Amino acid sequence: MHVRPHDLIWLRDPAAFIAEGSLPEWADADWLAQAPLVVRRDRDTAGRLPARIPVGVRGRTRAQRYAGWIDANQCATVVSPFDIAREGFWRLHPRRDEIPALHALDALARQLGALPQPWGVTGAVGFTLASGIDVLHTGSDIDLLLDASEPLSPATLATLQSVIDTHTDTVRLDIQVATPYGAFALRERLRTGGRVLLKTDTGPVLCDDPWRAPCQPC
Repeated sequence: MHVRPHDLIWLRDPAAFIAEGSLPEWADADWLAQAPLVVRRDRDTAGRLPARIPVGVRGRTRAQRYAGWIDANQCATVVSPFDIAREGFWRLHPRRDEIPALHALDALARQLGALPQPWGVTGAVGFTLASGIDVLHTGSDIDLLLDASEPLSPATLATLQSVIDTHTDTVRLDIQVATPYGAFALRERLRTGGRVLLKTDTGPVLCDDPWRAPCQPC
């Protein structure tokens, strides 16, 4: 099964989560039975076949995060950020008018839907919409993912800058741009016009062109 960072995975068996230490009390069997795991960036170097999937457990608060692994055959259901965007469940959420991040998604969907690149919803908003477990508050950010297999054109960058500027007074947008080699923060690219910190499966690297194989470890 091919999964990508930010995909959400529900386990077949909650006991199948492979922790690298003692699980925190909040990440108990009941939580693992209902909450999806988040695919993270890492690489299994132990030579197992099939390779394990790096995942993280997220709880109800920002401080509740825990990294681990699962075997690929434990994936009962997988939902991608792009699935979440396509479904548009924020339109029916009971707290839509109470949570700025949910309310802003209608306008964002129209703006980002005009771009050639697929976009998706990650972070707390994506977790809430996909799982039905509400972890949002009025100050929640909107975390988005843009899938860009090719470099972003100046016109696309200008549109994205406009999207960010439009929502500055209502909600903070954190847009990650995924390339074939990793992902970088859009705000950093807009600020520097070039060099960014690219998150890869083997760690962060500094690069001027995130669409080429990175070679400078951070």
